[in-house]
Amino acid sequence: MRWEGQRQSDNVEDRRAGGGGGGGLGFGGRSIGIGTIVIALLGGWIFGINPLTIIGMLSGGGGPAVVQQAPAARPPQGDQQAAFVSTVLANTEDVWGQIFQQGGARYANPKLVLFRGATPTACGTGQSAMGPFYCPGDQKLYLDMGFFDTLRTQLGAPGQFAQAYVIAHEVGHHVQNLLGMTDKVDSMRGRISQAQQNALSVRLELQADCYAGIWAHHSQQSKQWLDPGDIEAAMNAAEKIGDDALQKRSQGYAVPDSFTHGSSTQRQRWFAQGFKTGSVQACDTFSAQAL
Repeated sequence: MRWEGQRQSDNVEDRRAGGGGGGGLGFGGRSIGIGTIVIALLGGWIFGINPLTIIGMLSGGGGPAVVQQAPAARPPQGDQQAAFVSTVLANTEDVWGQIFQQGGARYANPKLVLFRGATPTACGTGQSAMGPFYCPGDQKLYLDMGFFDTLRTQLGAPGQFAQAYVIAHEVGHHVQNLLGMTDKVDSMRGRISQAQQNALSVRLELQADCYAGIWAHHSQQSKQWLDPGDIEAAMNAAEKIGDDALQKRSQGYAVPDSFTHGSSTQRQRWFAQGFKTGSVQACDTFSAQAL
């Protein structure tokens, strides 16, 4: 991926200097142990729209934690990984800004927060163990870039475009939030069975994968910056983080009714759908008979 020299986004907030750790997650005054976090991750929230929702339910609820934080800072000059993230985010701004404009609407750029350990969000306290996530409450993406090492070394998904796919997927959740899809799905929680909630979550996540494909489609059309193998790297990442792959890796078998993000095949299929068509209408996972 030939990204050097491209525009970088001004919407990146660097909290890494003040990053903290700790053995548990503070959520609404409760301390959440690593076991709960593992359950949330195994539930499919490694790329979740809001893993804090799952953790909140598992812990009995509670409001966002109140945590002091330093003023927002920009990433330092010379930080190549932060420059890459900023460049990818900038291009998602360009692509989705144009798509929204063509539809007669205005795209509101999200913020992307780089952090280490733990950080406050409008959804509660975010922690690195959750993986990347998007918080609708503050319209921010949260990323501990150590996840990229996990993606490469533990999950077997190397390559910069695999990392770009991660970012584009979270931006896809922001697009869903702007279009009202997030609220529609969240409004059903507690009114339907757990299996039905999981099924809705799968459709939401697959749509975010499809939106990531849309970004890749339009980005390549305008930039021609992808190298041979880049799309394959994203498809490989989609395979490695499918619910069935993660569950088989962790417990030796898959439980389809517990899926919240979709199988490897489904995630690959919908990313490919977005990349092939570049069309928002083609990403209507909620009307699809088969995923």
